[in-house]
Amino acid sequence: MAAAVIWPLLIPVSIAVIGTRQLGLAILMHEAAHGGLSTDRRLNDVLGHWLCAVPVGASLALYRPYHLAHHKYAQQAEDPDLVLSAPFPVTRASLGRKIVRDLTGQTFFKQRVLYAFQAFRTRRDEDMAEGAVVTGRSVAPFLLVNAALLLGLTLAGVWWAYFVLWLLPLATWFPMVTRLRNIAEHACVEGSATDPFRAARTTRAAWWERAFLAPYWVNFHAEHHLFMHVPCWKLPALHRAVRATPQGDRMEVAGGYLAVLAEASSRT
Repeated sequence: MAAAVIWPLLIPVSIAVIGTRQLGLAILMHEAAHGGLSTDRRLNDVLGHWLCAVPVGASLALYRPYHLAHHKYAQQAEDPDLVLSAPFPVTRASLGRKIVRDLTGQTFFKQRVLYAFQAFRTRRDEDMAEGAVVTGRSVAPFLLVNAALLLGLTLAGVWWAYFVLWLLPLATWFPMVTRLRNIAEHACVEGSATDPFRAARTTRAAWWERAFLAPYWVNFHAEHHLFMHVPCWKLPALHRAVRATPQGDRMEVAGGYLAVLAEASSRT
């Protein structure tokens, strides 16, 4: 009887935890983009690509130049990530629709299926959406690694775990927490070409936010933009050091993810 009650509760909790760990893989890919996984550049790139990027459908080689351009032009017209933050604030209804699309797999279907078909049908990158270019170049390794994962779980006698505990989180929770990460980092932040303290936001994260939304200290984003080669596990100490300086009060710091979402959905 107890198992009948507990198991249905464990599945959604597991989906949320695993989906957040999938975001963790993307964050470790981000570390690799800055050379943060190993002092050996080749090992750093192998780890960052095959163990972090590929399992979640990304490519380190494509991500690195894109991300470094984001650092160079953060919140400016040339910022390739500006499209993610510029629409905010939106209405609560609009934000709700975005989250529903994520949690129902619509975002995953667009990014991993529709973009893949577009890439296969189109000869030139210039004729495709940017997301389709990335998907087209990363879909084969993504399918290969996921097929290997499915095979391994099948041989272990738990084939269902691939669909319930890997693919389902990847198609639902992972897109949502990726969106919330992007909102928290830059939405409604007043950018400045001359003031690096105004490039990004740091969000204070409680234990439950770290468990279900913000792994690997990703919430310390303002500090990352100030010192982009500081590894993620040193960001809490960097936060304390920066806040202790006379300039520390200029840094954008939110009290939590709920506060950020309230600001990002404040348009009436």
